[in-house]
Amino acid sequence: MAVEFNHTIVNSSDKEASARFLAGILGLPEPSSYGPFAVVQLGNGTSLDFADAHGEPRSQHYAFLVSEDEFDQIHARIVERGLTYWADPFHRQEREINTNDGGRGLYWVDPDGHNLEILTVPYGGWQSA
Repeated sequence: MAVEFNHTIVNSSDKEASARFLAGILGLPEPSSYGPFAVVQLGNGTSLDFADAHGEPRSQHYAFLVSEDEFDQIHARIVERGLTYWADPFHRQEREINTNDGGRGLYWVDPDGHNLEILTVPYGGWQSA
């Protein structure tokens, strides 16, 4: 069996609110509960399992590969909610969209400062089989 990524734990100040925030922006179903986690299920069998942090959550980066239509929908939800977004991970190109590798991408932050990204083409322009 090939090694596959299954899930990761996302530390947050309020697991339920953070999971709902991400699911709402990405247009995913409401988070489910599993033990101490609020789980956001992604389309490829992976999940982000939100947990209440012990102390201040450390900022992490989470990137999501989406279709062109999904990109438009997510971008519209970001704009509708008045969230700031950037074309780059260092937040220098505000309210711009990048066109790296012939696709589109943008970054925004969640309530705990996690740097979130959507992109339509993986880095390097490769497509998975």
